[in-house]
Amino acid sequence: MFQFILRRTAGAVVTLFLIGAATFFLFVAAPSDYASLACGKDCSPARLEAIRTAYGLNEPLWTQFWDFMSGIVAGRDFPDGHCAAPCLGQSFYYGDFVWDIIMDRFPLTLSLTVGAMTVFLILGLGAGMIAAYRRGSAMDKIATGTSMVLSSFQIYFLGPIVLMIFVYSTGWVEDPKYVPFTGDPLGWLAGLWIPMVVMATIFTAQYTRMARASLIEQLAEEHVRTARAKGMPKRYVFFRYAWRGSLIPIVTVLGIDLSALLGGGVVTELTFSLQGIGRLAVDGAVTKDLPLTMGVMLVGAFFILILNILADIVYAWIDPRIRLS
Repeated sequence: MFQFILRRTAGAVVTLFLIGAATFFLFVAAPSDYASLACGKDCSPARLEAIRTAYGLNEPLWTQFWDFMSGIVAGRDFPDGHCAAPCLGQSFYYGDFVWDIIMDRFPLTLSLTVGAMTVFLILGLGAGMIAAYRRGSAMDKIATGTSMVLSSFQIYFLGPIVLMIFVYSTGWVEDPKYVPFTGDPLGWLAGLWIPMVVMATIFTAQYTRMARASLIEQLAEEHVRTARAKGMPKRYVFFRYAWRGSLIPIVTVLGIDLSALLGGGVVTELTFSLQGIGRLAVDGAVTKDLPLTMGVMLVGAFFILILNILADIVYAWIDPRIRLS
C-alpha cells in the first residue's frame, strides 16, 4: 500500500511541475507585454523599465522560469519584501503576495465545499441506496423522479429564486455571508446554509442516480447472487457485498467534483456575492492580473492532484486489485 501511495505521489509531483511550466510559458512568454500589464494605463517609460528590473523581466526567459519555479519551493524577493514559500508572485491589482490573497479567500470556498458535500452525500447516496434496495417500488419512483427534476436546475437559476423567497421577500434570513467557523460555528452555518443547499441540490440529483445505477449493477454480479443463493440475508448481502463495490464509480466522480469546487465555485460565489477563490479567479481575469490568475490556476491544479491521490487510495482500499495495476 505504501509503494502504491508513493507511486501516485511521485506522479503528482511531476504533473504539478509540468502544469507550473505550462502556466508560466502560457502567460509570461505570451506575445502580450507582462510588464505593461503590471504598469497599468498611465505608465511612463521610466516606470515601465523599473518594473522590468524589479520583476526580473529583463533576464533571459529561462532565468525567469527558474526564479518562478524556485520561488514556489524556496520563496523569492520582491521590491516590497520577501515572498515566503510557496511564493506564487505578487498581484498587480491588489499589491499583496498571491499566496496570501488566495489563503485569505480559501476558508470560504472550503466551507462551501465541505458543507455542500456533506449535504449531497447524505441525501444523494441515501436516496440512491433506498431506491436500489426497493427497486420498482413507489419509493424508487419518487427518488428517481425527484432526481430527474432537480438535475434540470442550475445554480444561476435556483440561487436567485431562493434568495428572493428567503431573503428579499420574507426576510427570514440575512444575505449570505462568511463568518469564520472557529469564531462562531452557528453564525458560520447561518451565513452559508443557503449557498450550501443550492450547490448540494444540483449534486444530490446526480449522486442519487449514480448510486442507484451502481448498486443495481452490483446486485447483478455473480458473487452477490452467489451470496444470496447461500441463504445470506438480503440486507447483509446488500451492505457487505454490493454497497462496497458500488463505491468505486462514486469515488471517481466525487474526486472530480470536489477538486472543481475547491478550485473555485465561480457560479455560486458570483450568484451569492461571496468573495471566494472562484470570485478571485474572475477578478484576476477582469483586471488582467496575470500573477493572480496563474496562482489560482496552480492552486486549483494542486487540489485536483491531491484529491485524485486520495481517490486512488480509496480505490485501493475498496478493491485491493487496483494496487497491483
